[in-house]
Amino acid sequence: MSKVVGTFSSRDSAQACIDELRSEGFSSSKVSVVARDDSGRGGGGGGEGSRDTGMGGAATGGLIGGAAGLLAGIGALAIPGLGPIVAAGPIAATLTGAVGGGLIGGLVDMGIPEDRSQFYEGQVRSGKVLAVVDAPSDKVDRAAQIMRRHGASHVETH
Repeated sequence: MSKVVGTFSSRDSAQACIDELRSEGFSSSKVSVVARDDSGRGGGGGGEGSRDTGMGGAATGGLIGGAAGLLAGIGALAIPGLGPIVAAGPIAATLTGAVGGGLIGGLVDMGIPEDRSQFYEGQVRSGKVLAVVDAPSDKVDRAAQIMRRHGASHVETH
């Protein structure tokens, strides 16, 4: 299994990509999304992770809108050094279980090299939406094509 990673400048383009990935057979359990939480909900106090499945807040509204499967399990977390984020998919569980390691640690745990994990954390910090897709070797190119078609930048396979 490889990880196909990319960043989106808008939540709408990330959502459209997720929708197409799902229609192409990539299950919700294979797609992770991370974005800054600008809704003011905070995502837990003192760096502790907390799940917020109420799905409220302006920051997640567009991203949650049409993805009943993947983003129904979206969680709000406070990540040290990054602040409040929202996460869905396998990375949400990784971050909830190891908030002390931050987003970089969660990405490294998923198999993304540390230097690239640092880069992607910086992308999320700057307001980009990060998507990570677990893809079998025969679907890696397809996942990358879908991400690029929906405007993803920095698309890489690890």
